[in-house]
Amino acid sequence: MNLRDIKKDIEYVIGAFIDDCSVFCAVNPAADDEALGNLFDEAVDLYNELKDKANAKVEGKKAAYYTALRKEVLEKTDALYEKLSEVVRKSK
Repeated sequence: MNLRDIKKDIEYVIGAFIDDCSVFCAVNPAADDEALGNLFDEAVDLYNELKDKANAKVEGKKAAYYTALRKEVLEKTDALYEKLSEVVRKSK
């Protein structure tokens, strides 16, 4: 596991979430634009936060740090998807 792979994972996972939000917004014109806008903002903030953590100087074992960072990426993105699911349920 190396830094380059983690940065690619961050970009891919957050990018996929933003794409999913965009598709939902395009397909469902009755969607709550304010809630989706907030999700976009959260996704961008999460992206910036994770990239800062990935670029931080690591003291000690890098493998353990990168493993924890990869786990954090998935957990926080799952939380965003749960919020998106709520917006989808409310728009029906």
